[in-house]
Amino acid sequence: METVKLNEAQKKSRRGRNVALGVLLAALVVIFYVVTIVKIGSVGH
Repeated sequence: METVKLNEAQKKSRRGRNVALGVLLAALVVIFYVVTIVKIGSVGH
């Protein structure tokens, strides 16, 4: 099986997209975490 060779621009583009996806995923985790804490905190009041 032959692997596809990526040129530098494609590697950079793919890396940038991977970083953006990672940041987006981390942001979603933080949002869910904060919402959960706020919901749990508001139950007591």
